[in-house]
Amino acid sequence: MAAATCVAVLVLEMLVDRASRAFELEQSRTIATRTLDRAAVSYARTGLVQGTGAELDAADVPGQLRALVRQGRQGTHYVDGPGGPAMWAARPAGARTLSVRHSLSATLGDLEAFNTSILRAGLLTIVVVLPPVWLVAGRMSRRLRTAASTARRIAAGDLDARISAKPRPFDEIAEISGAVDIMAASLQARLRSEQRFTADVAHELRTPLMGLVTAAELLTDGEAERYVRDRVRTLCALVEDLLEISRLDAGVERADSQHCALVPLLQEVIEGVAVPATVLLAPTADPTGIRTIDPTGMRVWTDPRRLERIVANLVLNAHRHGCPPVTVTVGLDAETGVPTVSVRDRGPGFPAGLLDEGPLRFRTGARERGTGHGLGLTIALGQAQVVGATLTFGNAPGNGGAVALIRLPRGPAVGPTPH
Repeated sequence: MAAATCVAVLVLEMLVDRASRAFELEQSRTIATRTLDRAAVSYARTGLVQGTGAELDAADVPGQLRALVRQGRQGTHYVDGPGGPAMWAARPAGARTLSVRHSLSATLGDLEAFNTSILRAGLLTIVVVLPPVWLVAGRMSRRLRTAASTARRIAAGDLDARISAKPRPFDEIAEISGAVDIMAASLQARLRSEQRFTADVAHELRTPLMGLVTAAELLTDGEAERYVRDRVRTLCALVEDLLEISRLDAGVERADSQHCALVPLLQEVIEGVAVPATVLLAPTADPTGIRTIDPTGMRVWTDPRRLERIVANLVLNAHRHGCPPVTVTVGLDAETGVPTVSVRDRGPGFPAGLLDEGPLRFRTGARERGTGHGLGLTIALGQAQVVGATLTFGNAPGNGGAVALIRLPRGPAVGPTPH
């Protein structure tokens, strides 16, 4: 508003100044020409120019105007010299030059004073208008920033966030705020309904599933019995995954963090999943560049049970959807210096949809990455959030396979071994 007002004042001052100058110059040219004509008539009748405001053979007639008179012509010329601004008019009077000088000092001085008055009035208007405009615009800006911040919190998963703006007539910001709150409440209600449905289905399935497990144990040995037991185990795992997701969605999971040795923990995970994988150590310079960190004795602050669950899901996902060899690499983040664990396979890599949107339930992505119910990565991501870790998905350069990177949180007195 202040900038627009300043520009408007300057443009107005320029336009007024230009128009006023053009008008004054035209008026002075007319006055000088009329005075010269009257003086020429008087000089032709009496041979005198006294009292007419004209002068014969004036020494300070502008050179261009003097040259015009020598050609036998009449003209006017504006000059702004030591004597101040003036409009000259001259014509031949026989062999002599008859000229009139009309001073513009007073007229242009009044014009400058008028322009100064306009400028002062504009600046005064800015000084008077700017504070209330600043207050009003600042208040509107704060309300808009509050709405934007709340929308970002909702997008990040905080569905309890609300703007709580009071409804006001003819207030568009209040309408936007109310619409955001309504949208958040609707999303929250739908998500909670879906979460309750998932939890209810998982709980309802447990009772008949236990009976199915018992019945499968009573079957006689044979190919059909092995097939039934395998399908029952798969169904049990799916129900347990659904229950775990329902707990993660409800936000009731809490990390039981403690100091633990990272490499032995990962080795136990590999032994527990019973699939081939290799734990690699990546000695890395710390962010200061002064020393090298050996991951062998690295201790981290985390919930070991949940970290085991995360790594086990990632390793099983790599075997199910990728290609061997599967490697689990321990190191340090080059920028932040936090401990990292990466799980990499040599398969076709994560599909573009997963990289853009993250893992989705009951969707495994590209067909070439195999089949499954798509809950493993979702659970790993949820458990990472519980322990305060960051889990990101990417693909190695070229056809290097899928890479899942866990950045573990900083904890109190975590002690990597320096060398």
